[in-house]
Amino acid sequence: MAQMKTKSFSSGDIASTITQMEEQWAAAAKANDPARIAVLLADIFVGMDADGSMQSKSSILARTKSDKWEINEVSDVKVMVHGNMAIATGAWQGKGTLADGKMVDEHERWLDTWLRNGKWQCIASASTAVKT
Repeated sequence: MAQMKTKSFSSGDIASTITQMEEQWAAAAKANDPARIAVLLADIFVGMDADGSMQSKSSILARTKSDKWEINEVSDVKVMVHGNMAIATGAWQGKGTLADGKMVDEHERWLDTWLRNGKWQCIASASTAVKT
């Protein structure tokens, strides 16, 4: 009888994967590529921006097409893993123009919740402005 092999992942492997996905999300936003973001967000995704506005997966994808970024990057990413969930925190810097013409030059701290349900996807995100 053949024995099935399963691959186990260490917390470090998962943290590295989540960090890469956070970086991919920022790069895709800068590149106006909602398709690359769509695979990272669960259908039930909910986000709260630093201004308190709430976002769904569809609203994030829609604004990705029209926002223009000179800078859109994450840093200082830290990931805590617990079973099939991971909490990622980090810093974000963005400089650009939103679809409504509003100029943005912001630094924020963020917290994202990731769930592995066959694959890792972000289910919730919140950010707050950082005084510079």
